[in-house]
Amino acid sequence: MSSTQLATFPAIQRGELTTLQFNMGRLCNQACLHCHVDSSPARSGAEDNAAKNLCEQIVELIRGNPQVLTLDLTGGAPELNPNFRWMVEKTRELDRKVFVRHNITVQSEPGQSDLPEFFAKNNVELFCSLPCYLEDNVDAQRGQGVFAQSIVGLRRLNQVGFGTGTYTLNLVYNPIGNSLPAPSAELEPAYKTELRERFDLHFDRLLCITNQPIHRFKSALHRLGKLNGYEQLLRENFNSSTLDNLMCRSAISIRWDGKIFDCDFNLVQNLEIPNLELKDLFAQDLSGNPIGTAEHCFACTAGCGSSCGGELV
Repeated sequence: MSSTQLATFPAIQRGELTTLQFNMGRLCNQACLHCHVDSSPARSGAEDNAAKNLCEQIVELIRGNPQVLTLDLTGGAPELNPNFRWMVEKTRELDRKVFVRHNITVQSEPGQSDLPEFFAKNNVELFCSLPCYLEDNVDAQRGQGVFAQSIVGLRRLNQVGFGTGTYTLNLVYNPIGNSLPAPSAELEPAYKTELRERFDLHFDRLLCITNQPIHRFKSALHRLGKLNGYEQLLRENFNSSTLDNLMCRSAISIRWDGKIFDCDFNLVQNLEIPNLELKDLFAQDLSGNPIGTAEHCFACTAGCGSSCGGELV
């Protein structure tokens, strides 16, 4: 591992665009302490959630550009956007992959109990948040009762084939506090053993993601007087080997208002890609264009690296 402390984040450029990540909005049934989007049940307004016409534009972009292989749906809880199921179905009809960032407990919301069957019918790949296999740790980060609801939801996903060899179920781990995650090679065996032996639950991979020092988590660190120390930790553990595999090199993030960003973290920081509108997204080759960077980018390159797909090296 190559670790070097830097004063500023190094310049990086785009490669070929193969993934569209669409943040469908901030509405969520949870309000997690680490949430970089500041999602919550209160984010129900039109200003925080994608409208049908934007969803239609994105599907048409995918239809007309075969280099886009994957639509990555996130939020908030993307399932709470009324256009979510339509987007999944239309994108799968185009024979593209669909990733869903699924918090598991949204299955308990009105009208969402059939989500496992819907996911299976459309053969989506799930990325499900479960920051620990211990109840107290999960509830401390994600809210009282979330662990118990998550176990119920995971069992229902297993029952329709997710994590048992038919459909892909990834679990997502992130630390509770201001530390780097351990390598997935260390954590995954413990997760699999604990969930199998205690609950007869199964999953495919464990993805380890570093907490981003932005928005809700940043505010919490600041209140505790730990923000500077955490940012220093990320800088001290900068790993140049992660740069080639950063998600922002092959993906674009589209916000619920149609604005375009290099990643979901830049999205909530309003670091918009300049002079680029959705209708013009594929009118030019973006390969080689600079990627907007800031202090929070050190979270993606610390240690084993971190992205929406887990470790980078």
